[in-house]
Amino acid sequence: MSSKDGPSNDWLKLPQAERDAAYNNGAAVANSKAHSAERNAASAEFRARRPAKLDLAYGASERLKWDLYPAADPAAPCLAFIHGGYWQMNSREGFACLAEGPLAQGWSVAMPSHTLAPDASLTQIVAEIRAAFDWLAAHGVEHGVAGPIVAAGWSAGGHLTAMVLDHPAVAAGLAISGVYEVGPIRDTYLNEKLALTDAEIETLSPMRLPVVQKPLMVSYGAAELPALVANSEEFHALRAAAGATGALVPITGADHFTVLDELRSPDGILTRRLGELIPTHRP
Repeated sequence: MSSKDGPSNDWLKLPQAERDAAYNNGAAVANSKAHSAERNAASAEFRARRPAKLDLAYGASERLKWDLYPAADPAAPCLAFIHGGYWQMNSREGFACLAEGPLAQGWSVAMPSHTLAPDASLTQIVAEIRAAFDWLAAHGVEHGVAGPIVAAGWSAGGHLTAMVLDHPAVAAGLAISGVYEVGPIRDTYLNEKLALTDAEIETLSPMRLPVVQKPLMVSYGAAELPALVANSEEFHALRAAAGATGALVPITGADHFTVLDELRSPDGILTRRLGELIPTHRP
């Protein structure tokens, strides 16, 4: 299956169970529930230690909020991290501990949530994230976040990172284990809540859109599901062919969940490589 062309005939001939398994990260990683539970607990503790800039509304709905973790230097770069969960699970609160790595490098960190499917379509979710970056550009300074903004995200958040890379406030991006062609998703269990339309597949698949000429680092765990590995490699190749900058960073031995350890840790591979996206910054 060539992800940039959408589902192939071979893909569509697969039994439903095989198509579902191709994107089921939780089932593919035996200890995924334990890993997520540990991350959620660590994030709750982290938020409790840094309560000053939490739950800042960027819209009227309950989930349209930012958590900000400003660096000591307001002019430091800000990593704006979008959570994953196939657009239908999770929230910013469960990923707060990932701020530990960038903060140790002298960066600010910001984390938004969005409405989840089926309460919102993918079209609405993308629009909400764009509105979130509108808010951060307009109000970040008053909260101690005045430096260049690097959009980042994991899984569905990787897709949303690619979709917001063209936002005027975004200087660069870090997309981790993302989905850059959403066509195959319609043929899996994930579409029960997403209900993707033909128009959404055309307009919300980064593989089908003009390449954004800003730096975008694309990373994934080498032990992830083959469909996600291929999607990351093909998206990076598409961008490189168009002259766009940004490294392809496979994480040896990492799965869909442990890949985030490389951003959470102050010594993680992704943490240490953040400076490539904003090369003028020195922690």
